[in-house]
Amino acid sequence: MTRVAVFQPTTGIDPAANTAALVKAIEKTAAGGGTMLFTPEMSGLLDRDAKRASSALREPERDEVLSACRDAAAKHGLWLHIGSLAVLTSNGKVANRAFVIDAAGEIRATYDKIHLFDVDLPTGESWRESNVYAAGDRAVVVDDTPVGRLGLTICYDLRFPDLFARLAEAGADSIAVPAAFTVPTGMAHWHVLLRARAIEAGLFVIAAAQVGHHEDGRNTFGHSLVVDPWGEVLLDLGDQPGLGFVEIDRARIADVRSRVPALAHRRSIPNVTHQ
Repeated sequence: MTRVAVFQPTTGIDPAANTAALVKAIEKTAAGGGTMLFTPEMSGLLDRDAKRASSALREPERDEVLSACRDAAAKHGLWLHIGSLAVLTSNGKVANRAFVIDAAGEIRATYDKIHLFDVDLPTGESWRESNVYAAGDRAVVVDDTPVGRLGLTICYDLRFPDLFARLAEAGADSIAVPAAFTVPTGMAHWHVLLRARAIEAGLFVIAAAQVGHHEDGRNTFGHSLVVDPWGEVLLDLGDQPGLGFVEIDRARIADVRSRVPALAHRRSIPNVTHQ
């Protein structure tokens, strides 16, 4: 059994305040016996004002949030999955990038969000991630984490089951789904999609989420979840900020896959014919 923690914040527009909250969550995870902490999408800054947010953007090696989190992980000897940070890339664009940091504070892996969310909602809200972010171009599995082989996704990736299938086929034991889901889409789809992805792939899904009313005016759904390979919800943090702990038993994966060996039966689908 592996004890991990999930952090559900209401991230704001001040990176220093957000950093302090992350470091405190790392400290609480260590005090609670956790071996790894999972945080949501945009853990360092959540700001829909692109001009204001741009002043806080840095390359990863200069990002103060990332540096402080690495130091705290090393100090307390635990692993950390930063769901994502907005960082500048070498070509001057912005990446929505996840970081996996080991117990020595070293960056073991990164993942740039592949699927970008562009939509006009019936509520009048408009989201255009592609206006700011460059899409990632590779799927990532991190070996030898406290939860075994960890597959990486971010938020909107949840709606693309092929990505989860590829990660499962690559040997993932768990898949992280950090998110900042809107309230309407969260109420309709969050639980059912996360449970479906866990069932389809026969593994654990660990989904740290943003929650509440944010300084930039948005509202996020919360309900950070941990789902086991059978689709059972092991942890649901509800609609308030907080930190939750859960025990991960990787033996559950083999048990479930022996009863429903769908992953082993997966086949390449031929071209569709119209008749």
